[in-house]
Amino acid sequence: MTLTADPVRRSGTPIVEPGLPVAGLTAGLCGVLAVAALGGRYGLAAGLTAAQGLTAVGWFRLHGMWPARQGIAAVALAGVLADLAVLTHGATGLLGVLGTYLVAVLVWQTFRPSDPAERFYALTVLASGVVLAGLEASLLLGGHTPAALLAVAVTVLLAASPAPAAVATAAALLLGATAGVLAGGPPVQAVLVTVGALVGRRVASYDFPSRFVHFTAGVVLPVAVAAPLGWIGSALPL
Repeated sequence: MTLTADPVRRSGTPIVEPGLPVAGLTAGLCGVLAVAALGGRYGLAAGLTAAQGLTAVGWFRLHGMWPARQGIAAVALAGVLADLAVLTHGATGLLGVLGTYLVAVLVWQTFRPSDPAERFYALTVLASGVVLAGLEASLLLGGHTPAALLAVAVTVLLAASPAPAAVATAAALLLGATAGVLAGGPPVQAVLVTVGALVGRRVASYDFPSRFVHFTAGVVLPVAVAAPLGWIGSALPL
């Protein structure tokens, strides 16, 4: 993995939010995953594999590490293994795969010949990417998946509206959660995935992201962050 610095000096806010086209793609991804879920857990796992690959690409590019082919492949593989672990052993398998994989990543990066500062940064990005892609597999564990995905789709579309930021965020929180509840999801799950979608969108907006970042990380991070929150929300007795 190589770390490349951006030679262009910029001024002003480093926050550049994804626009409505990106939000539309996120909503489309939610729709694809919801349809895939109709085929059961294996159908949803097939759709998740593509989303996890997109997560790997966008995550490294968001952090200025490109092409980082080995790191991208490692994160994508972590997502696939997490999916398989959930399908075969449930939540225990997911936690086991993530724990083992993170230890392997730590060993790999510790003994990789490179500058120590670069090695630490690469380890941080790689480990966080593994956790992010791995926890996307929790979408296979949570209940009311189509309702949760609908809440994410509505949230990102409203957040990208041309209204003032405060108004758009409030509308996204309220109407996104309402959509999830009306679709049959538990209220606490609807609220959590709505918050997760906004957090994922905000992360993809940070540090002068390029359009490539927006159309990779910006598309998939709302789903990636919302997935484990949806799992938690569906498990709570509320």
